Amino acid sequence: MTIRLVLAGCGNMGYAMLSGWLKSGKLAPATVFVVEPNNDLRQRAAALGCAIAADAGDIPADTVPDLVVIAVKPQVIRHVTTSYKRFGDGRTTFVSIAAGTPVATFEEILGNHAPVVRCMPNTPASIGKGMMVVFSNPLVSDDTKRFVADLLSASGEVATIDDEGLMDAVTAVSGSGPAYIFHFIEALTVAAEKAGLPTATARLLAMQTVYGAASLAAESQDEPGVLRQQVTSPNGTTAAALAVLMGEDRLTNLLTEAVEAARLRSIELGK
Repeated sequence: MTIRLVLAGCGNMGYAMLSGWLKSGKLAPATVFVVEPNNDLRQRAAALGCAIAADAGDIPADTVPDLVVIAVKPQVIRHVTTSYKRFGDGRTTFVSIAAGTPVATFEEILGNHAPVVRCMPNTPASIGKGMMVVFSNPLVSDDTKRFVADLLSASGEVATIDDEGLMDAVTAVSGSGPAYIFHFIEALTVAAEKAGLPTATARLLAMQTVYGAASLAAESQDEPGVLRQQVTSPNGTTAAALAVLMGEDRLTNLLTEAVEAARLRSIELGK
């Protein structure tokens, strides 16, 4: 069977995405070739039924994949991508999930004929609940854009942007965002403990409340603001708490400041 996709790197994110593609039936194992220098990581790809190699030079010479997915750390992007330069003739589209690495870097390495898609996923993609945002250079065909979006949908929601400069904001909101939510759960747990709840109960209440509220917001036809109002009785307990969080836009201002700090750092790292 023809190799449709070469996966360069099978670490946590690469493996999670690969598992999603195969489990959903979007790709057959025999159509995927995984290149991973670490033997343990390579063998788990083999266990899924994919062809494997430690080096890109071991990819069969007659292979012309539809996609080469670059799933390695930004620090080794140039070294790794150079190994795939032979696929830069325009017949293969490159998809990068490396944070902070602009499309121009791949164009510089691969030449002027390579279609390139830049994707910013986040860690919930590892359980199929991620947020993937993509930007494509002009050489990526509409059919390929649809194919890539369909693949990525196995890991969660997919959005497209037309201005690559917005990737820094994407990174600050959805890329780094899970950490904000994890910290909110930590903070709510501490508040619950200080209110007298046992630690185990405090953790359960904090985590399940965040999970349940996010699930309700995702599935409801109402906007989050409407859902908030539905929970808030006049002069009730929720209103008392929201007076603290929403007074002088405290929480909104704090999150705005946090996102801006992350956005500016993303710009610095991309230089």
